[in-house]
Amino acid sequence: MNSPGNGAVPAVLPGGAARPFRIEHAPALIAVAHGSRDPRSAETMRAVVAQIAAQRPDLDVRLAFLDLSTPSVDQVVDAVAADGHSHAIVVPLLLGSAFHARVDLPGLLDAARARHPQLRLTQADVLGPDPHLIIALRDRIVEALQTDHPTRHSGMFLAGIHTAGMDPSQKHAGMTGEIHVPRLGIAVAAVGSSSATANTRTGDVARLLTALTGWDTEICFATTEPTLLKAFARLRARGADRILVAPWFLAPGLLTDRLREALPQIPHADTIGAHPLLAEVALDRYATAALPLELSA
Repeated sequence: MNSPGNGAVPAVLPGGAARPFRIEHAPALIAVAHGSRDPRSAETMRAVVAQIAAQRPDLDVRLAFLDLSTPSVDQVVDAVAADGHSHAIVVPLLLGSAFHARVDLPGLLDAARARHPQLRLTQADVLGPDPHLIIALRDRIVEALQTDHPTRHSGMFLAGIHTAGMDPSQKHAGMTGEIHVPRLGIAVAAVGSSSATANTRTGDVARLLTALTGWDTEICFATTEPTLLKAFARLRARGADRILVAPWFLAPGLLTDRLREALPQIPHADTIGAHPLLAEVALDRYATAALPLELSA
């Protein structure tokens, strides 16, 4: 991550007081993660933000947390202001536009604007079901399948977009006798929201994954209905021979552990984590939020 004071030079005010003065080339990027008591979560988000900084070494990139982990949003905004920035773009590292993105973070930024009227704070959009993140989710599934079933026949469904819709009665070319191609079902497991509308939007993730790969999918939630067990039953009822849980989470934690405990006998993919495409999506949200400033320059 870039050093907090990178690019600042001292300015002397009347009376001899000094404060940082920064010649701006681009707004600072404050990446805001959810936060968790589980240290794996913060460690994962630090790796994500390190990738963002590595892709854009010209930016001052910093990580903040909404809750339970440090540094807090207030602490990071105060530090950015103290280092002389006049503009920072706040990128929520959140998959959905729920309470944290719509209420918590805007409230924190309003309070920060009152403390630092010289600092312009722009909140970017959440990550959402971006097509790049659907590809990242697919990649985590493929990794889990390769680890769980590393045989020569697993490639029949690892190629997803080419073979997922194949009739299981088809014969494997070049082999004697019938080879049963397992019908793969993916339970896409998200955190869940009290908002039915938000949960419906999250369901788009499963639909987009099916469109990308041809795999049979079901959405389920760690905190609300439908549960993972219901998704499992629905996939079985539709003829899935093999089911895998794909967590629609950025980092591991209590809820992903709860999902594993609910169905420990089937494979679970890793969370999206520090996938290179996650850094790309975060930088895209930053660039989109910065665009009005660039157009007016």
